[in-house]
Amino acid sequence: MATARFCVVFVVLSATLAEDIKLKFKPATKPVRLFTEEELKRYDGSEEGQPIYMAVKGVVFDVTKGKEFYGKGAPYNALVGKDSTRAVAKMSLDPEDLTSDTAGLTEEQLKSLDSIFEGTYKAKYPIVGYTASRILNEDGSPNEDFKPEDQPHFQIKDEF
Repeated sequence: MATARFCVVFVVLSATLAEDIKLKFKPATKPVRLFTEEELKRYDGSEEGQPIYMAVKGVVFDVTKGKEFYGKGAPYNALVGKDSTRAVAKMSLDPEDLTSDTAGLTEEQLKSLDSIFEGTYKAKYPIVGYTASRILNEDGSPNEDFKPEDQPHFQIKDEF
């Protein structure tokens, strides 16, 4: 008899907790998408009312709420509308550094990149997509050999 009561209480409690968990789940408000370099250029802060996007480590962030930093004429506007991984790592606005290429960066620069990626971009700005160059060949076909975990300086936690 005690076992039957325990089972009933367990089932009722489980159903109640499951309902609470269901109510707290919020689906993403915008779908995450894949951006080509050309598409990403459209979000460079030059058009009023258009979102401002910036990619770091192939992850595209909506930096619109930081418009005073990234908008048209703002100090870091050179970083938006593209993947600026190298520039972020080097803390540079040099046009040669406005690229996703991390080859030749020092260990200190790579640590800085990871710190800024985690502490600034992932902490403050929503992820809206990924750059196509991370997972597609130049002709647009899927890169069958692409494995995020094999990419230089990539950590699976970068994605979530």
